[in-house]
Amino acid sequence: MDLRADEERFEQGVELFNAGRFFECHEAWEEVWKRRSGQEKLFLQGMIQAAAALLHAGRGNRAGAESLYAKAREKLERFPGDYMGLALSEFREALREFFAKALDAKSGESISAPPKLRRIRR
Repeated sequence: MDLRADEERFEQGVELFNAGRFFECHEAWEEVWKRRSGQEKLFLQGMIQAAAALLHAGRGNRAGAESLYAKAREKLERFPGDYMGLALSEFREALREFFAKALDAKSGESISAPPKLRRIRR
């Protein structure tokens, strides 16, 4: 795959994420992640872990959600507030708020809607 195809697949992952299709999003981003190195690879891994954490939260797997969110948070904190065309600082804060509520929720209690990714101009 060329760089253009990877950019398109990354954008498809963003659309899937915002549609709440976290498994499919994870799959799209993983295709790109496999071909990356360095900071881009680390960023994509953090985003994949965030999507997987949200998937686990939605399925009621608190331990899985908490573990993956911690891994995602550690990676995503390394990047500037605007990164790869995304409002990353806004996303990190929305994730923090979501998981603070989701991980405190009682069993069977509904949790708030998951955060969305906002694109910014590059």
